[in-house]
Amino acid sequence: MNRPGAKSRTRTRPPRVRAPIAAAASAAALALAALTPATAHAAPTPATALAARSADCPSGALCLFSERDFGGDRLPVSSLTGGGTCVSLVDHGWAGRVESAVNTHTTGAVLFPGDGCLGGPYQVAAGAGVADLGTFVPLSVWVPGRTA
Repeated sequence: MNRPGAKSRTRTRPPRVRAPIAAAASAAALALAALTPATAHAAPTPATALAARSADCPSGALCLFSERDFGGDRLPVSSLTGGGTCVSLVDHGWAGRVESAVNTHTTGAVLFPGDGCLGGPYQVAAGAGVADLGTFVPLSVWVPGRTA
């Protein structure tokens, strides 16, 4: 059914242009790579801050900090008795001041919302820290006793 001199109805598609897309993707990758080193040197992470502040905290103590990420003033708390002790933060002028904590003891320590170690506890595991207590406001802490 092809007639001599008749034009074919099939059209050839123009070739796809990929160069601008590839160039844009390469430019985006270069832009991200250029930003990465600057981001890597930003403020210290909570893990880095924890390591730095743990070194400042005496061994076998619970250190309380007045700012998140282990910053600000520091109050080291430890027990002189073997069984551990409850310490009132109200009596020490730290009521409502604790924002983060580091526990350098080999046993967990506990923060309490009530004075006299009362209320729902917030545990700080042995050798760990809490970078941000959020809305929890401790008024007392229980610290483990000295190990032999």
